[in-house]
Amino acid sequence: MPFTRQKRRGGIGWRDEMAILVVTAGLILQDGKLLVTQRREDSSHGLLWEFPGGKMEEGEGPKEALQRELREELGIEVKVKRIFEVVFCKDPIYPILLLAYWCSLEKGSPQPIGCKDLQWVSLQELRGLPMPPADQSLRDRLCTEKEETLPRLKD
Repeated sequence: MPFTRQKRRGGIGWRDEMAILVVTAGLILQDGKLLVTQRREDSSHGLLWEFPGGKMEEGEGPKEALQRELREELGIEVKVKRIFEVVFCKDPIYPILLLAYWCSLEKGSPQPIGCKDLQWVSLQELRGLPMPPADQSLRDRLCTEKEETLPRLKD
């Protein structure tokens, strides 16, 4: 649920205004392949593929939110590294700000706990997956990168 705030005019609250929904995504690279998850059928953008992550909760930082979401939805622990991209998407329901971070898998093997399915895909395979608009923007950026420029994430 996106955060809402009351808009003020001259110090008087006059209407509720929807704030931007901040969402995090983890780019997890292993053996030259990226981890993607498939949304559940009954969810918004059902059955589309996305980079794993989720919504920030109030009072939570983006890196904390990403670690929590990956633990809850995939049963893994990650080290959140540098930010890769920030995407703003005008979703018909609410605006989304997607923060995508490179992550390294620290503990566990991804399991589809909070999603329908998951896959490790090459950049070539990634190009053919149907994705929500914000994830499409990330995919497009990733697919323009040269494979040798993708991080090794061993540090």
